Amino acid sequence: MVKNFVEEITWRGMLHDVMPGTEEHLLEEMRAAYVGIDPTADSLHIGHLVGVMMLRHFQLCGHKPYALVGGATGMIGDPSGKSTERNLLDEETLRHNQEALKNQLAKFLDFTGNTENAAVLVNNYDWMKNISFLDFIRDTGKHITVNYMMSKDSVKKRLSSDAAEGMSFTEFTYQLVQGYDFLHLYKNFSCTLQMGGSDQWGNITTGTELIRRIGNGKGYALTCPLITKADGTKFGKTESGNIWLDPNLTSPYKFYQYWLNTSDEDAEKYIKIFTFLSREEIESLVKNHVQEPHLRQLQKTLAEEITVMVHSREDLENAVKASEVLFGKSTASDLKSLNEATFLDVFEGVPQAEISREDIENGLDMIAALAAKTNFLASNAEARRALKENAVAVNKEKVGEDYLITREDLINDKYVILNKGKRNTYILRVV
Repeated sequence: MVKNFVEEITWRGMLHDVMPGTEEHLLEEMRAAYVGIDPTADSLHIGHLVGVMMLRHFQLCGHKPYALVGGATGMIGDPSGKSTERNLLDEETLRHNQEALKNQLAKFLDFTGNTENAAVLVNNYDWMKNISFLDFIRDTGKHITVNYMMSKDSVKKRLSSDAAEGMSFTEFTYQLVQGYDFLHLYKNFSCTLQMGGSDQWGNITTGTELIRRIGNGKGYALTCPLITKADGTKFGKTESGNIWLDPNLTSPYKFYQYWLNTSDEDAEKYIKIFTFLSREEIESLVKNHVQEPHLRQLQKTLAEEITVMVHSREDLENAVKASEVLFGKSTASDLKSLNEATFLDVFEGVPQAEISREDIENGLDMIAALAAKTNFLASNAEARRALKENAVAVNKEKVGEDYLITREDLINDKYVILNKGKRNTYILRVV
């Protein structure tokens, strides 16, 4: 028994365009659909997540999802939404990226072979690599006119842009190659629906046209809106770049913080798109948030749900603990439980001073730690005054002038945190 997929993604705000008849087609029986991902990096970033979530909802509604890694199209580069041509990748790099992406996709899609609608990963390089250029232009190219290809928004925007280099023939043919993917999946896997971002509509409908002209069949198209932020800045971007799913590229702490810091308006939109919470659960959360916005329950739930989904429950707990270290009440034992990568993320940009391991082994007195050896405070007198006022903490715990910093205080055997009051934080790094 299939559920109404179009209805599900509509209330979640994930539907932009849909070809007439798609909803009825999907309600008849289990269908197959695909979303294409170009493997231009060895990790997905959160900009990819909408398409992946659509595939997961498709699977949850009883249908069969195909994740297409574009090994062939990744060698060309999709002009949609791009103002310049992208760098082309070699096969070895693309294969490496494909394997990394599959591992990430497995956190969202069920690839196990126990069910009829198990997800499948395919790579279009596998069927494109043996097709010669002459074969392609003879058997496929003749079915689509240049006028038809020129009418696509992705082509028109590039040709009318100020970019001096215009558009290469390679990129111009991209929509034909993507269209051929849809035809291949239709003929070999009974795949009748392609989904993607709203900027993909032109490429997707080229595929439905090839299915009609060559496959004598009917293909369907469905797109989701491109995600934006209420303040006009680009979704998924920070000052340091993309928010990646790979913890080595974006730490779970930074990942968690990104979602935690979303605005009220964005959080209400994102929690529908990026979680699998039910409509009732989300409506209840939104209602409570309106009544007590200062608790930021929407943001906390969004950040928790998506961090567990992409990383793990343990990573979430560490991220929450790390957040409390910086913004809330925490103890020395909390600090010492942070791994070095998370510690450095939490205290990124905090002033540091180096001290020798010998100083620590002998016991570093507080005047030296605050002023004489570090210059954190302007003078020994200022250090004594702060200590007498009970304003100094070592690893978040208040200390007096007689305290000695020793090996026992080291976090990751390397760091000590000093605080003067609530706002002034310093790091001692042992070298």
